[in-house]
Amino acid sequence: MILAYHAIFTAYGFWLPNDPRGSWSDFIRAWELLHFGEATKTDARRSVARKPHDAQKRAAAKKWLQYPPVVFDGRQALAVAKGFELAIEEGDYKVLACSILPEHVHLVIRRHERKPQQIASHLKARATQRLKAEQRHPLAAFSRDDGSLPSLWARRAWVVYIDREERVPKTIEYVENNPLREGKKPQRWGFVESS
Repeated sequence: MILAYHAIFTAYGFWLPNDPRGSWSDFIRAWELLHFGEATKTDARRSVARKPHDAQKRAAAKKWLQYPPVVFDGRQALAVAKGFELAIEEGDYKVLACSILPEHVHLVIRRHERKPQQIASHLKARATQRLKAEQRHPLAAFSRDDGSLPSLWARRAWVVYIDREERVPKTIEYVENNPLREGKKPQRWGFVESS
């Protein structure tokens, strides 16, 4: 039985569909990126982030993106957290851990009647709304004629299903240690509940 989800979702441009380490993409939408290889679909259940790869090739591919990759500053991360807090309240989600990093987010969420992709979409939508309300949307300079803005998030979330109780605290620890691995301070969010 599924007990919780470890959801990872990324800001626009962080993890490309043809990332040499693997991705969850079946195809590449941007013609320019095909020059750097086909989609690298993987079904790995563990993170491939530390897998050795050609980092220069990955950086070169990012130069062909339609918009610059999104990197949250501290104030934008706080706005994302406020958006998450609203979604968590609306959806009655039980969040056991959360790390909001400059280019991606990790959350541990107790099993819920909604599917994890729906939960991730809800969280991303409220975070985006909050960034717009605070005039901190990272792609605001690319406003379209109709006033809409490009999405600051990748389309989907990477979800790891946790089906053993002993895995829950280990996953929480992994998520909580993510900022430290990037040389940042630990994060404590008011919407995170104890397991």
